[in-house]
Amino acid sequence: MTTPMTEPGLRLTVLVGESDSWHHRPVYTEIVHRAHAAGLSGASVFRGIEGFGAHSMIHTQRLLSLSEDLPVAVVIVDAEEAVRAFLPEIAELTNGCPVTLDGCEIVRNPGIQGDQE
Repeated sequence: MTTPMTEPGLRLTVLVGESDSWHHRPVYTEIVHRAHAAGLSGASVFRGIEGFGAHSMIHTQRLLSLSEDLPVAVVIVDAEEAVRAFLPEIAELTNGCPVTLDGCEIVRNPGIQGDQE
């Protein structure tokens, strides 16, 4: 059994609304495509079931109050240099959106290369 190796990384999280758009395209989609074009390791989009933002209006997925603007988190993890270099690429998309950076450890399993799809 091989021991996984770890390396320092940086996690970028961008919180947007599901209905936020950029040139008729969802902001979360634009961020993912820009991350891919920038060669980052990967990006994931998570749809929230309830939340509120700057306008303090609660959006929820509950049956009696369906919302078309649920919270969405775009999460990208890569080496710190790569993530920080990517920030200017999304600055115009994230104006007013909460953006967080968290230090993390990236776990690499020896012998496993690329996506496992």
